Amino acid sequence: MERDHSAMLETSLDGLHLELLHLFAYQAAGLQMPLYLVGGVVRDIFLGRAVNDFDLVVEGGIASFAESILKKYGGKILVHSRFGTAKWILNESTFKRLDFPVSRFPDFELSFDLVSARSETYSQPGALPTVERSTIDDDLRRRDFTINAMALRLDGNHYGELIDPLGGEADLERGTIRVIHPKSFIDDPTRIYRAVRYEGRYGFQIEDDTLALIPDARSIIAELSAERIRHELDLILAEPNAASMLARLTELDLLKPIHPVLFFDESANSRLANIGSFRALRRISPWNLDRGEGNKRVLGWLLWLMSLSHNDIGSLNLRLQFTSDFLASLFATSTMFSTLSSFADITPSQCVERLSLYPLNAVEAVYFIAPDEKIKDVFFKYLAEWRHVKPHITGDDLRERGLEPGPRYAEILRRLRAAWLDGEIKSTEQESKLLDKLL
Repeated sequence: MERDHSAMLETSLDGLHLELLHLFAYQAAGLQMPLYLVGGVVRDIFLGRAVNDFDLVVEGGIASFAESILKKYGGKILVHSRFGTAKWILNESTFKRLDFPVSRFPDFELSFDLVSARSETYSQPGALPTVERSTIDDDLRRRDFTINAMALRLDGNHYGELIDPLGGEADLERGTIRVIHPKSFIDDPTRIYRAVRYEGRYGFQIEDDTLALIPDARSIIAELSAERIRHELDLILAEPNAASMLARLTELDLLKPIHPVLFFDESANSRLANIGSFRALRRISPWNLDRGEGNKRVLGWLLWLMSLSHNDIGSLNLRLQFTSDFLASLFATSTMFSTLSSFADITPSQCVERLSLYPLNAVEAVYFIAPDEKIKDVFFKYLAEWRHVKPHITGDDLRERGLEPGPRYAEILRRLRAAWLDGEIKSTEQESKLLDKLL
């Protein structure tokens, strides 16, 4: 049965985005510039999935199209003529021009990416492409998979018209991941990791002929930049099914070509398998830590790699060039993971002395995989209670007692905190008496 694509468009987008989409379509029709909704958004509309943003492709000069939007509706335009891209950033004055209630203006940046239809050529395998302005047909044929190579036209009487030269809609119905041409993975080996991600996310299968192209591209993976391969792994580790995707990468021998120390065994699988439940726990946990989107990926990396030795982490870092903050967290999880049993019988003060040396996201990750309730309880109490304990006496009090500032301050305050943590003192009077002894 043929789909009513215009009706699908109308029901897939929220009211604000749909109104703005009609605005773009009206402007494109007036300029006689064909305008298309392209790629992943079309795929997700057909799959009935939530659509949060979309790619707009225009046949023609992106600068003139963007300028017409700016002139009529205000806001701010960032144009990159060299790449044929523009970004329109809306502001409250735009809402007033559109007669939208300012109360509807979201509390996040509302922007749209606009791109000229283009073709791509690759100077060598794995290199970034050279881009030239072209037609929508060429634009679709430069993409990674058939399911991402569909477009819905938006302007004028063409509204809702499907452009699908490569059979993407049929592949969606079959649940098939298929490349567009035989050199696809050689041109860009990151597409292999994307194929595994789509396969795991949608419950699809990579087509046999597409699977057969992987071995010829495997040797080029080592030539990919740290940023490009790390980005693909970031996206995988942010997925709810990250564990099954990493298992699939192992099955296809796609981890070792990145770096010899990368592996995904049963132990790593058990750590990552319940990451969704841990993310839920992080939303309701009693400790107030940053729970931003970036932490989803960081947590995945830590759970995956915590069993590596410090030497292996250092070697892997030379390949993937982690940020210094993340590298510190990874070294910390490795240390804690290798010494977990030693946390079973330590005092609260000993726990605080040890764990306060480490980033909190590393402590959280190890808490999640702690092998028994006794150790898990130690980590829980550190995160929820013990790390907040401080003596009532301060450095100012020590100065008033006549103690010269110096290293002795830290020793005394640490000793007082330990006494509170271990129940040695339970009141300010007892704390004062202990200070008398220490002095």
